[in-house]
Amino acid sequence: MKIVVAPDSFKECLPAEAVADAMAGGVRAAAPGAEVVCVPMADGGEGTVRALVAATGGKVHVARATGPLGEPVEAELGMLGDGHTAVVEMAAASGLPLVPPDRRDPMAATTYGTGELILAALELGATRLVLGIGGSATVDGGAGMAEALGARFLDDARQPIPRGGGGLALLARIDLAGLDPRLAGLACDVACDVDNPLVGPRGAARVYGPQKGATPAMVEALDAGLARLADAVERDLGVAVRDVPGAGAAGGLGAGLMAFLGARLRSGVELVIQAVGLEERLRGADLVLVGEGQMDAQSAYGKVPVGVSRLARGLGVPAVAVVGSLGEGYEAVHDEGIAACFSILDRAMGLEEAFRRAEKLLARAAQEAVRLFIAGSVS
Repeated sequence: MKIVVAPDSFKECLPAEAVADAMAGGVRAAAPGAEVVCVPMADGGEGTVRALVAATGGKVHVARATGPLGEPVEAELGMLGDGHTAVVEMAAASGLPLVPPDRRDPMAATTYGTGELILAALELGATRLVLGIGGSATVDGGAGMAEALGARFLDDARQPIPRGGGGLALLARIDLAGLDPRLAGLACDVACDVDNPLVGPRGAARVYGPQKGATPAMVEALDAGLARLADAVERDLGVAVRDVPGAGAAGGLGAGLMAFLGARLRSGVELVIQAVGLEERLRGADLVLVGEGQMDAQSAYGKVPVGVSRLARGLGVPAVAVVGSLGEGYEAVHDEGIAACFSILDRAMGLEEAFRRAEKLLARAAQEAVRLFIAGSVS
């Protein structure tokens, strides 16, 4: 019997590799002779670096980068087991959690550190980049990222504009003469699960600016700045990004990655599925166990367990979910290929206790799920 264990992380509790290890222990307890294949998963957000490195036998590296407001940060990036694919989470250098709530200012926050992580990936010899762009503190259209890679953003006097979304109001032209030549040989895939355009009512500033600290006046200024950036990109680079679905992701970083790296925006789950070779690992499996911290109605809309179960269903492999808790509307996942859902909670308990006992609870729930599966297979 072959059982694949492919969970997402349990947010704020356990990373995906720890979840997979705990579940695998339960599987082996229920089926000692089974072949157990662990494939930690992610969706392009927090935990993607660790999950992809663990799933492919790669290595985590640490680089010093510029944080959203200019302070240095230590940020992780990964090199996958193939030796040429790097994985970066933009939030590691440019994320909202790096900025205290009372200091959040998208007029000043920059993606420069994300560009430095891309440079670090190039230094490691990467020829392909997988980039997760969730959780940004920025609304600079990726200008900071591109500046770190050698682009220059100039005002009417041909002087560099200030970093951050506010500086885009002064943008007159873009100079790519100093862009790192290694980027020409870098294929870039971006995990992006939103379809917002760069500007306008559904654009980066109006939809996401307020949660990053933007006042109504800032929102108007940021939207105008992103429009100015879109005009400059189209004029100086010949790339139209203003209305492309996903261009507004991560404060417009989606647009910047398309413009300066020729990136492709893709579903986060699908991108991770391809990067870890999940389809091949699922072939010939009898069962796949998926999981996440809470399964609810939103889980049916492309989150990790459903992404895995859809693939598994196409291969004739049943999927069972082992989750932290079952929220309202979780039953919707049954229509997406998840045959059954098991909460790890074995009695009423507080969140602190559930976190403390999570690994043991995961192993127990996985064990019971597999025992039931085996009983059904025998009958």
